Amino acid sequence: MGLLNDKVAIVTGAGGGIGRGIARRFAREGAAVVIAELDSVSGEAVVREVNELGGRGLFVKTDIMQKASILAVIEQAAQHFGRVDILINNAFVPTPNVKMEDKTDEMLEQTLTSTIKAAWWAMQACLPHMRKVGGGKIINMYSIDTEIGAWLHADYNTAKSGILGLTRSAAAEWGRFNINVNAVAPTAMGATFHELAAKHEGFAEKAAAMRPLGRCGDPENDVGPVIVFLASSMSDYMTGETLHVDGGLHLPGYQSRPEDVPVQEK
Repeated sequence: MGLLNDKVAIVTGAGGGIGRGIARRFAREGAAVVIAELDSVSGEAVVREVNELGGRGLFVKTDIMQKASILAVIEQAAQHFGRVDILINNAFVPTPNVKMEDKTDEMLEQTLTSTIKAAWWAMQACLPHMRKVGGGKIINMYSIDTEIGAWLHADYNTAKSGILGLTRSAAAEWGRFNINVNAVAPTAMGATFHELAAKHEGFAEKAAAMRPLGRCGDPENDVGPVIVFLASSMSDYMTGETLHVDGGLHLPGYQSRPEDVPVQEK
């Protein structure tokens, strides 16, 4: 018996990286997984993987920048599988890595919409479905970048701070519906990691050395089990928490200042 047998999970941004790892792990635990993904090719590919691993997959093309698209994927999930038990707010739309003074209003709006608004819309839309089945699990993705004030990510850091507030507010208010809401701050070898490793010799080794555990995480085998825990009955008495799944990187943190930026400027 899998830990998520008979459960229906929606995972945004599940076409690659951490989202894909979560979807695959959920499939191994017997869940039906809705792949809410903008890219059709990667979304359909993950559905095939989910089915091969013993789960039940459904791809729904989803643009998290659009409220109507988010509402549609949740309704399709409920109609197709008959229920919604788990929501993973994982997707976001990145902006260029530039200093805070160079971030535009458009960049800020894009990040706030794809992070805070998208999660808000999805959570509210899932609420009636979760109440109908007697409860549910919501896991929101947070980030260590916010804790260290990572350079070039000012809009992202701001949005992820909002995700923490949203997580705690929903945990406090929706406990009365038997809905657990928690946050996870993961780091793993996703698409961005592999891209940087290909461009910069020694990147992977340096990234591993920064972590007390001495290695970089795998989306499916390192992050996935923690998400399964939060999505399963094992975490029924846990809500409003934030878990770091990063090999201990949050302990030393990391230096993010670009080398070409001086310590003092006028």
